[in-house]
Amino acid sequence: MGKTILITGASTGIGKSTARYFQERGWNVVATMRSPQKEQELTALDNVLVTRLDVQDAASIKSAIEAGIARFGKIDVLLNNAGYGAYGPLEATAMEKIRREFDVNVIGLLETTKAVLPHFRANRSGVIVNVSSVGGKMTFPLGTLYHGTKFAVEGLSEALSWELEPVGVKVKIVEPGAIKTDFAGRSFDFSNDERLVEYQPIVKKLTAILGGLMSMASDPSVVAKVIYEAATDGTNQLRYTAGEDAKVLMANRKSADDATFLKGVKERFGLA
Repeated sequence: MGKTILITGASTGIGKSTARYFQERGWNVVATMRSPQKEQELTALDNVLVTRLDVQDAASIKSAIEAGIARFGKIDVLLNNAGYGAYGPLEATAMEKIRREFDVNVIGLLETTKAVLPHFRANRSGVIVNVSSVGGKMTFPLGTLYHGTKFAVEGLSEALSWELEPVGVKVKIVEPGAIKTDFAGRSFDFSNDERLVEYQPIVKKLTAILGGLMSMASDPSVVAKVIYEAATDGTNQLRYTAGEDAKVLMANRKSADDATFLKGVKERFGLA
């Protein structure tokens, strides 16, 4: 029946583009999302199962995995893609938003991974691809929560690769740069409190520059292609960078010490 990938957050952006990319190459796809009843494009494709999975709902994770195995017999790749960006001054952010950012981007990823591991372990095979970000290797102003979650994804993925290698399971990290998704829209949660006047200059500078950064973003298909490479290359490579801007940023970060890199970020955001 061919190989099967289960994708979280497949309703838009990277997740949806990756679902199409794998399907076009003969894969079975379990495309999961919180509101599958709204999906029309993927449901019309052969060998695609659209089903509900909310990474904050353990029962839905279990049901989606079981549905995928029932339909296609086996899951070969898990793509942990679901996530969003919470930005803004920490002091202006409600604790429920702080908890939700980590619940979705980190705890949900771990719970989905844990739920599929018995299946992978029984088959002594499988690939877990975790979507991180260049923001998992460097930070930008007002991204305390988002960067915190992506740094966590980097660390847990690397550590997990050690324990899963002996049972035949590979862990991969994909690090996109700016991508033309709804990250700056539906998937972008910005908190601010104008009464906290000390933070408003940096808030204004970030919001002013964000549009320019996203205008140069790559298409989600760029990331889908890298995800496919990570899932199918059969190597032990851990990290994959996606997008030309990501390659430049990562090279700059690797070549510069902290003081030099942070100075460059300050200059870019007009904070110097």
